[in-house]
Amino acid sequence: MDLKLNNQLLALFALLFFSGTIHAQSLEEDLDAIAEDYQLMGMSVLVVCGQNVHAHYHYGTKDYTRDLAIDDSTMYRIASISKAITSTGAMKLVDQGLLDLDAPVSNYLGYEFANPNHPNTVITTRMVMGHTSSLQDGDGYSPFLSDTYNLGVDLPSMFELVHPDGDYYTSNMWRTEEPGTHFAYSNINMGVLATVMESVSGQRFDLLMEELIFEPLGLACTYNTANIDNIDNLAVIYRNQGGWNPQVDNYQGVAPAQPDLGDYQPGTNGSRFAPQGGLRSSVYDLSQLMIMHMNNGFHQASGQLIATDMMELMHTPVWTYDGSNGDNYYNLFNQWGLGIQQTTNTSMGDIVIPDMTFLGHPGEAYGLISDWYFNKDEEFGIIFMTNGSWNGFSFGNTSAFYTLEEEVFDAVSDELECANSVTDLNRSQFRVYPNLSNAGATVQIDTDVRIDTLALIDAKGSRILLEFSNNSFEIPFIGSGIYTLVATAVGQQLTQRLIIE
Repeated sequence: MDLKLNNQLLALFALLFFSGTIHAQSLEEDLDAIAEDYQLMGMSVLVVCGQNVHAHYHYGTKDYTRDLAIDDSTMYRIASISKAITSTGAMKLVDQGLLDLDAPVSNYLGYEFANPNHPNTVITTRMVMGHTSSLQDGDGYSPFLSDTYNLGVDLPSMFELVHPDGDYYTSNMWRTEEPGTHFAYSNINMGVLATVMESVSGQRFDLLMEELIFEPLGLACTYNTANIDNIDNLAVIYRNQGGWNPQVDNYQGVAPAQPDLGDYQPGTNGSRFAPQGGLRSSVYDLSQLMIMHMNNGFHQASGQLIATDMMELMHTPVWTYDGSNGDNYYNLFNQWGLGIQQTTNTSMGDIVIPDMTFLGHPGEAYGLISDWYFNKDEEFGIIFMTNGSWNGFSFGNTSAFYTLEEEVFDAVSDELECANSVTDLNRSQFRVYPNLSNAGATVQIDTDVRIDTLALIDAKGSRILLEFSNNSFEIPFIGSGIYTLVATAVGQQLTQRLIIE
């Protein structure tokens, strides 16, 4: 890497991490102590405040065999946080008028999708997203998923799992409760949702999510590991099994082959790309998705990506635990929206920060623990990832989260005062033109505020610090593509999409 560019990246990292406060350093010390106490393989923590990445932290190793350190570009298999992102894509389809939350799922799948115990009760997409469809991960789910991942063009249809005539069907795929009356968190709901999304759009799920969400926001997120530009950016996930043992994403620098799905018919089996848990993302990209949620569908990189009323609907509870109307997952899930958890601060339950409720989602798979939680009113968010703990995970002392998560949440809670210092800038105060340019061209900045720093972020999350004067800058000689221009001004970040040809 060019030395000047490397120094620019280091300078920007320092700017973003320390944020001009004394708290970032104490947060770093607290997180160092937590990582060492729990003997973590690696960890990333990011704090969102307003429109800013207020602080971010990385510790440890993403590939133990090759001694590769976790850094700003590290991507994780984020586990069940994927469900919230999958559901965000579904809400974009609702916004486009392609998907009706209250239409029968059978209409989209082309066959009867009904609980045999309640054959006359219509099951809707709203029920699927809210985990009240009465579908659950029965005995047939695991072999179905294994063959879905491994059989290439011959992958089974969703029909084979959910319909009584299917080859993978087992009677415990459906609960005894009537659809719409009982909450039962399950992975298969997201497989059905992804299949419905394919059916209404005519596109394969992984490509559809890129078009709907990731490309407009300039993100490198993907449900298809074959699309990761640098496979060394992907963290291996580990468990201690008589020593560190890789569980998933152990590619050792060799990118996986693109699956042969040339003859795949969209709407057949959207589980192929693990909409329930298989999204790979950096914590930075997750922060941009979080900021879009905080702003009810608006992001500077894309404008109003999803209509405000659609996002508010997604964030509105469709189920609240009353003591008997669902499985609240050891007191962790007590309220749910459309694909997204809503915390209630129930005693010894869903407590992220006491006396403060959050929207978001947790995740756990193969030794990874992940959290993605935000409060819209305070414009404050927490993202946490670890790719393995030597001693495993123990149940929490004050909540339904693990003790590791409790300690991370407690450390991050000290950063809450950042929310009180954020100035709400009018979005019209920052505009660049032209936003379609070539390398070497001059771009003008139209703004009423003093800009302190200016940087370009590419689709992989790499940042290039820019020199500017008189509210203009020259586009560096870098690759063509969609970039996010990020300006820091009066305590927060202003962003706009910039296309370089």
